[in-house]
Amino acid sequence: MSKQAAGKSLSKAELYAKIAETTGLTKKQVEDVFDAFKTEIKEALSDTGPGVIQLPGLLKIVRPATKEKMVRSPATGEMVLAAAKPEKIVPKARVLKALKDMVAG
Repeated sequence: MSKQAAGKSLSKAELYAKIAETTGLTKKQVEDVFDAFKTEIKEALSDTGPGVIQLPGLLKIVRPATKEKMVRSPATGEMVLAAAKPEKIVPKARVLKALKDMVAG
């Protein structure tokens, strides 16, 4: 029974080795690609960046913010204006349709 069949995820070294085998790159080159992507994520999600980055066809990483909106007050039951909230420090990853379709079959 392989590790994946047992429900365990690949280690970083195993993932790099599989990608290297598939692409014909060395494991060091694959590691450099991941390091470069981590740097891009850090820059995009920084205070001066756009607050969003996408891994094409797989997921989108965002620092979510909320706009002003009308909400119901639980105490009185009337609608009140909720203030906008700034971007959060903790990013969220949103799965894109292509990945959902890929996993679904």
